Amino acid sequence: MSANESPRAVIAALLANLGIALTKVIAYALTGAASMLAEAIHSFADSGNQCLLLFGGRRARREPTPEHPFGFGRERYVYAFIVSIVLFSVGGLFALFEAYHKFHEVREGHPNELLTSRWWWVPLLVLVVAIVMEGLSLRTAVAESNHTRGDVGWVDFVRRAKSPELPVVLLEDVAALIGLVFALIGVGMTLLTENGYWDVLGTTAIGLLLVAVAVVLGTETKSLLLGESAALEDQRGIEAAIRGRPVGAEGVDDDGVGLRLIHVRTLQFGPSTVLVAVKIAVEPDERAEDLARAIDAAEVRIREAVPEATYVFIEPDIRRVPG
Repeated sequence: MSANESPRAVIAALLANLGIALTKVIAYALTGAASMLAEAIHSFADSGNQCLLLFGGRRARREPTPEHPFGFGRERYVYAFIVSIVLFSVGGLFALFEAYHKFHEVREGHPNELLTSRWWWVPLLVLVVAIVMEGLSLRTAVAESNHTRGDVGWVDFVRRAKSPELPVVLLEDVAALIGLVFALIGVGMTLLTENGYWDVLGTTAIGLLLVAVAVVLGTETKSLLLGESAALEDQRGIEAAIRGRPVGAEGVDDDGVGLRLIHVRTLQFGPSTVLVAVKIAVEPDERAEDLARAIDAAEVRIREAVPEATYVFIEPDIRRVPG
């Protein structure tokens, strides 16, 4: 999600999850189904996660300060990482704990509240409605993602995205849909077979799913926190801009001074902020005035090619490019 993108997908997911969470709590209160409680906690955790993403996006837009001269863009990565921890602990681990607790109740012969409740049909209705609502939320997230992912596959989009919001919402919505199916199977089979172990199995599957998604999110966000280079297409655009011609061509800029590239280093400071550090080779007899003019022109071309290149540093090196 670039700076120009709206948080529609996050807001849509937040509204859907809040509504779904409340209906699941009511269904659990009426029936005592463990799958419904696990799904309710999952939805509340997702709602909190969307609030964290919106809050992180707002804080990331603050202006740079002397103490933080490169801005606060990475705050979005911090809050996305917190989301993965919340999803792991509050969502996944709680569901597994509830499954463990319910397993012992079933093994000890306690009657399943779902089978004795006259409201047995409520969880089925809630789950079907929740699947429809989550599907609509996922459709919004997919539509928003299609604006930025281009021809990139979905797996690569999640792995390479420099904006954390859309991948997080996508994974949460997919996990929510699959989790709802698990819950529907667990509740439905419990009612059909009058065997409480199906409810336990559905709750366990939900917990394992949430833990797996949280691990994926945490791993990808950790990489952004540690510092990733700009996207490959942006790096190529920067190199082409320095040379003044397409990648691979022997570039000479408009002022007649050759900018021979030694190396480029990029660092993603946020979804819309990239630092570019370039070293170029120059001849000992080149005039300082001509060189300065050439570097200024290269900086302009870099920012035209990659608007996210907020900070550009070009260092001359008096030596020839090897080879």
